Amino acid sequence: MYAFFQSDNKDIAKGEKELFRDINKIYDLYIYQLAFLLELKHVALINMEDAKNKKLPTHNDLQPNLKFIENKFINQLSENIHLKREINNRKISWNNEFELVRKIFNNIKAGPEYDMYMNQSDDSYNAHRDFIIEIFKEHIADFELLNHFYEEKNLHWGDDVYLVNPMVVKTIELFNENSSGEQTLLPLYKDKEDDEQFAKDLYCQTILHETETKKLIADKTKNWEVERIAMMDVLLMKMAITELTYFTSIPVKVTLNEFIEISKIYSTPKSKLFINGILDKLVPDLKSEGKINKTGRGLME
Repeated sequence: MYAFFQSDNKDIAKGEKELFRDINKIYDLYIYQLAFLLELKHVALINMEDAKNKKLPTHNDLQPNLKFIENKFINQLSENIHLKREINNRKISWNNEFELVRKIFNNIKAGPEYDMYMNQSDDSYNAHRDFIIEIFKEHIADFELLNHFYEEKNLHWGDDVYLVNPMVVKTIELFNENSSGEQTLLPLYKDKEDDEQFAKDLYCQTILHETETKKLIADKTKNWEVERIAMMDVLLMKMAITELTYFTSIPVKVTLNEFIEISKIYSTPKSKLFINGILDKLVPDLKSEGKINKTGRGLME
């Protein structure tokens, strides 16, 4: 929507197509992050062979600790047919990024979690899986160079990675010792048909009613010039007002809370207070004018 309002092209259908293309690309990022875990093992194997071939290898070089290479969860994930298919279909590859992966692996090795894992006696499946969750959270999820790599591949992925990382953790937690190679991965949508329709409706309705919502905002910000308010704040308020007035099954409090949370991520530090203040003033007016009509159990007022 930001792109639509910034662009000279006002073709809603084209913008909608681009919206869903970019949403679907989020799943590519999800598969990239899962494939990255497999690549860590590949790097560990190469490092082990390099150490053995040194001119003066140490005892540890010649008799390495194989616990990470034999990690039960990683080996299980590598045999997952769904991940294999998605990697192949989406042409996901880390082949040209060996140095980046090795840098992150070395960072993991330098952390206390790695040493504790490699030397603990617990060889249970859960110990192996929990270690992967731990290093993902501590050393992968917010690794600056990795996030920069993703941003270069797709401009939106710098933000999308924060949606994908919880999906990765949840996926790892789905696996257990008895999971087969057919263990399913997470879907992109919880309910594809409903969620796609919601995204389409919010996108189109916000654009179609933009003149109306802009005036409502202007009326409540008379001491401000709308053009001088942060564009993202105005856009979020337009979306929130559209949801309040045209989405009858979404509770008012849910809409207000959601857009305040979104503002914390996408706008300025003070935006949440500003947006909350304006919407708090607008809601009573919209209700009194009959523009907010909620239907469904517990929603009618």
